[in-house]
Amino acid sequence: MVEALVAAGVTLASAGAVYVMAAARVVKQYERGVVFRLGRLRPEVRGPGFTMIVPFVDRLQKVNMQVVTMPVPAQEGITRDNVTVRVDAVVYFKVTGPAEAVVRVEDYRFAVSQMAQTSLRSIIGKSELDDLLSNREKLNQGLELMIDSPAVEWGVTIDRVEIKDVSLPETMKRSMARQAEADRERRARVINADAELQASKKLAEAAKEMSEQPAALQLRLLQTVVAVAAEKNSTLVLPFPVELLRFLERAQQAVPTAPAQPPQSAPQPVQEQLPPAEPRMEPDSERSVSGQD
Repeated sequence: MVEALVAAGVTLASAGAVYVMAAARVVKQYERGVVFRLGRLRPEVRGPGFTMIVPFVDRLQKVNMQVVTMPVPAQEGITRDNVTVRVDAVVYFKVTGPAEAVVRVEDYRFAVSQMAQTSLRSIIGKSELDDLLSNREKLNQGLELMIDSPAVEWGVTIDRVEIKDVSLPETMKRSMARQAEADRERRARVINADAELQASKKLAEAAKEMSEQPAALQLRLLQTVVAVAAEKNSTLVLPFPVELLRFLERAQQAVPTAPAQPPQSAPQPVQEQLPPAEPRMEPDSERSVSGQD
């Protein structure tokens, strides 16, 4: 009798251990458990920790509650200003209703992915190229709203949507580069023209000051000579302005001239009066010889 009781106790203990092992479930902190009893959804959602279900009657399905990062494949479309682009994005979402995510949609991840792709193509067709390149915050908000509207019924909340990259054709890249280059050249020319205008005003003021003080022009000329000589050139080119000639001419006219004196006659050379020469008498011998001849 005792042996039968011991055997029955061991059997019951074994059966209880098997039942506990079959019914015991552990739900992690970032998960929630949805229980189906004979195919019907139980209203309560099992929280994290140890929980028990009825073996062979209940089925526990765990739902991840973490934020899911899902890349959206690149979508090719034509913008409103007729430019072909390829745009890819990334979607951040999480499950807020575990029961709805399991019951209302077959695969909420696949559903969110398809909705994100269709919404991205729709955003491309409604936007212009400049908006895709520079005004992405507004497009991200619009894309998030388009995806979040149907996802709320699935127990999914869209955290945020970001457009990652916009691929343009090579011809469009070259056109944009030429446009940017032309715009920078235009700004450079405007800046140079503005600088010339300011320089001309300053030079006009300097010319006005120099016209009142002619000596300043000569000082400026000397400064130019010093600046040129500092370059250690073998040839020195010295500009000689016309204003300096005028200044020197006015300075020459301002100097008083001395009265002219009559010219003095040059002294005549004194000639010495010599006594008249006496006639020379030839000797008789020479006279007689000349007669015979």
